[in-house]
Amino acid sequence: MNSPRLKDKYYKEIVPALTTQFEYKNPMQVPKLLKICLNQGVGAAIADKKIIDTAVEEMSNIAGQRAVQTKSKRDISNFKLRKGMPIGVRVTLRGDRMYEFLDRLVAVSLPRVRDFRGVNDKGFDGRGNFTLGVTEQIIFPEVNIDGITRIQGMDVTFVTTAPTDKEAFALLKEFGIPFKNQK
Repeated sequence: MNSPRLKDKYYKEIVPALTTQFEYKNPMQVPKLLKICLNQGVGAAIADKKIIDTAVEEMSNIAGQRAVQTKSKRDISNFKLRKGMPIGVRVTLRGDRMYEFLDRLVAVSLPRVRDFRGVNDKGFDGRGNFTLGVTEQIIFPEVNIDGITRIQGMDVTFVTTAPTDKEAFALLKEFGIPFKNQK
């Protein structure tokens, strides 16, 4: 079985580039991409239980592995929400599936965003992780547009081993994520 294109690129191109840029003494110091987490809040599922099932199906198609429901942790009477009700969908990608998803995200899905001028670089958390908000799930080619009942957004979180946001930004930029403001 062939390894993913971006995994090969990481070891052949990105590690040497970041080693020279940040003057690492050891290749093990170079930040890695640990996992990609996809999360979708489906608040409308309180009223209609079928919405959560379609969201799980769509997220599973997008990620290439089974998505799970997230359940509410407490009762909130204003939202008619009870503890244990399904209110979201999530999936965590690691290893080869993570690199395959990142490749599809950068090469196919992000260019399909309407009026796309680049990814906003304000999504870093201070510990080397980056979250990107996607407003419509129809940018992914795995989603059948005819079967869509409602447009849903999602969050894509890149978890890295980078100690600072600057190093994480350089890592993700090398992977090909098109940032708006080039530092």
